[in-house]
Amino acid sequence: MAKNYKKHKGGDSEELVRAPLPRQNKREMFGIADQLLGASKIKIMCADGKSRMGRIPGKLKKRMWMREGDLLIIRPWEFQDEKADIVYRYTRTQASYLNRKRAIPETINIF
Repeated sequence: MAKNYKKHKGGDSEELVRAPLPRQNKREMFGIADQLLGASKIKIMCADGKSRMGRIPGKLKKRMWMREGDLLIIRPWEFQDEKADIVYRYTRTQASYLNRKRAIPETINIF
């Protein structure tokens, strides 16, 4: 087991959590999945207060399912600001961990 993981030993200790954070140099930010639209599209409420149309790339579509209320990392398009690519989806455990560490902006914090 890697050194940077925390072990789960009891009910009140921390679980295995490793969550990446949005990288500012790549224009990434937090977002909440607002509405599933079909055809790999999701309406997302972003940390900057805008609502964007998100696109689920194939590598995420095959690996994990998206649900309404999921915490996401998104990257807005440079030429169309109302659209974005989804980079990462947090699990419920990871989202609650980030909430405890106060890493999620208050504008989208529903956890």
